[in-house]
Amino acid sequence: MTSRDLIHAAINHQNPARVPVDLGATSSSGISIVAYQNLLKRLGKTHLPSYAYDTVQQGVHPSPEILDLFHVDALNFSRIFDTDPSCWREQEVIPGYPALYPKNFRVEKQPDGSTHALLPDTGEHIGIMPKGATYFDQLIHPYADGYPADFSNLAADRKRVTWGGLGKSPWDRAGEPNFWQFLREKTIKYKATTNRAIVLSLGCNLFEWGGFMRRLDEFLMDLLAEPQQVHAFLDALMEKHLDGVAKTCAAVGDIVDIIRFGDDLGMTNGPFFSKETYREFFKPRQKILCDHVKKHSTMRTMLHSCGSIHDFIPDLIEAGFDILNPVQINALRMEPERLKKDFGADVTFWGGGCDTSHILPKATPAEVKKHVLRNLEIFAPGGGFVFNTVHNIMPDVPPENILAMFEAVAEFNGDVI
Repeated sequence: MTSRDLIHAAINHQNPARVPVDLGATSSSGISIVAYQNLLKRLGKTHLPSYAYDTVQQGVHPSPEILDLFHVDALNFSRIFDTDPSCWREQEVIPGYPALYPKNFRVEKQPDGSTHALLPDTGEHIGIMPKGATYFDQLIHPYADGYPADFSNLAADRKRVTWGGLGKSPWDRAGEPNFWQFLREKTIKYKATTNRAIVLSLGCNLFEWGGFMRRLDEFLMDLLAEPQQVHAFLDALMEKHLDGVAKTCAAVGDIVDIIRFGDDLGMTNGPFFSKETYREFFKPRQKILCDHVKKHSTMRTMLHSCGSIHDFIPDLIEAGFDILNPVQINALRMEPERLKKDFGADVTFWGGGCDTSHILPKATPAEVKKHVLRNLEIFAPGGGFVFNTVHNIMPDVPPENILAMFEAVAEFNGDVI
């Protein structure tokens, strides 16, 4: 079976020849610049470049040599683009860790030791990396003082948010002439060169955009106190989202394997809101997006949602999601045994293979291997599982623990690293 076959077998709840593996196929299943460069030093591969495609989280595209080493079966759609060296320039955003960044990514060091990220078009300061930190937080919430009278300026307002203004390739050029034809031609050519599955991240967040635009505390109150305003805002968002989904399906829906949406619905100790709130505001709209994908493409649907979402999973399945990521197994009611027993036959868990909060950064290599092997024994039977960490591998993770994790997967699969 090819890597692509393995991924599809897992999603179809068949027993693939081995458990498929991901590292970096999405911006929530990858590795930070710091952890990656420390790993390269440990492997004696410091000659390999660090392409910092995710400028908000400071995440990299792992080099093909690393993907081969760890038997990785899925690829991030965005790595197809900006392959010319002229698209990148070296910067040292995190002290001691120079990397290649998109050429239009601009930062300014501040007197207090922080670093600001600038909106490429206007130079407005939209993100802040405090001194000693390793990723960017928002500086601007465009609707902090209230919703606008209409949403005609929504696209421009969203760009003032880090996740909108510091866009990842190729979506940062979506307004260019012939973009969608370019997208199709480039994707066809790339797919012919790889047998790995291609994962396209489109976002289409709903709840999260409320927090980005309004501020999380305000938007949570709005769900109860200002439902009409929330519905109007989400309807305006959906107009943009559905247009993007339709164009994506038409351009590459017969080529790409998986389309990824995102919306963090949970905290570690429970969901952000009740099932009734989810069903009123978010489920119907997510179903519209998933229905369009299933009707107009061959892509499988993934939802990235952190936190304790066990009680939402039946609704997420009904909404049309085939895959859930990152499977936060250290959150309430998200234990591997519970998830596999309750939903293992109905949805694919893409993640949950290793706890990145407590185990991967803090345990010994032997403890990491034991933890990973146990999770594989729970999640793997019957398919419906792609090995990945719980979200990204963070800067404080020792390279020895990263190697121990992938060695455990290789051992379970009968491979060698």
